[in-house]
Amino acid sequence: MRTNAAPDSSGSPLAAATAASAAAVVAAAISPVVHAAGSDVLKIGLVGCGGRGTADLVGCVKSSPGVEVWALGDLFKDRVTGFYERAKAMKDLAGDRFRVTPERCFSGWDNHKAVIENVDLVLLTEPPGFRPMHMRAAIEAGKHVFAEKPVAVDPTGVRHVIDTAKMAGEKNLAIVAGTQTRHQASAIETVKRIHDGAIGELRTGECYFLTGELWYHQPTPEWSEMENQCRNWYYYTWLCGDHIVEQHVHQHDLMNWVFQATPVKCVGTGGRQTRTDPKWGNIYDHFAIEYEYPGGVRISSLCRQARGTAQRVDTVVVGSKGTAFPASGKITGENAWSYDKEVPDPTVQEHADLIASIRAGKPINDGRRIAETSMTSILGRMAAYTGREISFKWGIESSKLNLFPEKLEFGPHPVDPVAQPGKTPLVGEGEVDPNPPRPAPPKKPKEAKK
Repeated sequence: MRTNAAPDSSGSPLAAATAASAAAVVAAAISPVVHAAGSDVLKIGLVGCGGRGTADLVGCVKSSPGVEVWALGDLFKDRVTGFYERAKAMKDLAGDRFRVTPERCFSGWDNHKAVIENVDLVLLTEPPGFRPMHMRAAIEAGKHVFAEKPVAVDPTGVRHVIDTAKMAGEKNLAIVAGTQTRHQASAIETVKRIHDGAIGELRTGECYFLTGELWYHQPTPEWSEMENQCRNWYYYTWLCGDHIVEQHVHQHDLMNWVFQATPVKCVGTGGRQTRTDPKWGNIYDHFAIEYEYPGGVRISSLCRQARGTAQRVDTVVVGSKGTAFPASGKITGENAWSYDKEVPDPTVQEHADLIASIRAGKPINDGRRIAETSMTSILGRMAAYTGREISFKWGIESSKLNLFPEKLEFGPHPVDPVAQPGKTPLVGEGEVDPNPPRPAPPKKPKEAKK
């Protein structure tokens, strides 16, 4: 694992370096959107013109009046151009809501800078490896941010985002993350009931993200190693953080929310059973992690991406008086209950809450929370990759792991090999492992021959 310096907002190396209250988030999630006056227009820009970017852009525009799409950006010109042509024909972006011109379509390594310069609010949906750099650039420029999850792929990036969140608080700027369950009415009410004691003392929990395979773009002879990695970003740890970080982060965020804490430590395993071809980069296809929360409460975390397998995306919390299913809005046991009201689409509601907070002059700042959630997922990956038990405190404070390249340029770009538990080292202060292995018991002496 490499330990390069994190990038600053200019793309050059940088040495490693106030969230809203729960009540405010709950109120924003269930109250009507504040309607702006006709002149109160928010210009938004999109960085990352893929499927997630499309969904977030549409969700943002649908969420609130007075929102106009003003600029687009992506590393690759063909993706920006293709998105621009598709967007012009999309029903949800019809009329004055889509104001992008070809002159405000940007590509290249610095596309985010040009988009940020032209807008009030930027949606960051590029590969997660770039997110710490792009978030910092936006906040430094005085712009509000919607950042898709996760917001970092290594501890260095996490610390960078925490610093950026502090800066956003000082500037009264918003950072809202794409962990939409936090804006889901049924989940908000379920977690509130858990915190009020509906299932008693929390004893254990389970979270799952078991799915099939995802997309893959067949490389052309013209693509360099770097271009192939950026176009197939999901399969390279420096870009996506592995699927436990990029995808399973939703359930880890929900667990942190329920337990009102981050884990104390974790241990786990993982590997590659179906994605053995080198074309799948250097990520795993399955993980099994045990997280321990304060008080000694342990939860299991399972995720997998494999074709032809059973699928399950769920979170379960078990208490002394019952069991809760926060994402489903259901509690069983002594205080059985289920949410029976309409649930607005949380992928739209998250944008409505963000925009309402900006217009109210009380911008939501999820920066530190989503950084710590990202670190929760990263910790699980680190434990599986190394085969070690790792504390959250050590990971977020002492690990020097930084996967970001020293230079952003097309051409050769060899990556770390697939991790091997027991051989892949932890990267930290002086390379000291916080949980060294126990020494093997002494061998019994051989019996003397008679």
